[in-house]
Amino acid sequence: MNSQQEQFLNLKTHPARLKVEEAAWLLGFSPHEIPLLVSKGLLKPLGHPPLTGTKFFSTTIIQELRKDDKWLARACDCVVQYWRTVNQNRKTARPSGASDVPAGSGLKPSLAQS
Repeated sequence: MNSQQEQFLNLKTHPARLKVEEAAWLLGFSPHEIPLLVSKGLLKPLGHPPLTGTKFFSTTIIQELRKDDKWLARACDCVVQYWRTVNQNRKTARPSGASDVPAGSGLKPSLAQS
């Protein structure tokens, strides 16, 4: 936990609207997972921000959601399902001649197989 996150979480009163990073801190998710929750309809930003615009979230709603076990379970399942799909697509997109040697390992695929 970085010091900025720790200071924010220790505030007695949070601001009325939260940035993506702050909402993620309160909910216990990573900041990169918040847009996924928004796209799946599990989280709604305030107002009508443009697609590429900064999104803000209501502190009141975020605090209610963090107490809702059913919502947290759905949100966690959504994130797990997203990464499961991404990882499956990576495996199926691998060319047939691709090696199982990790990139940057310093080994040439022909040497690693012997």
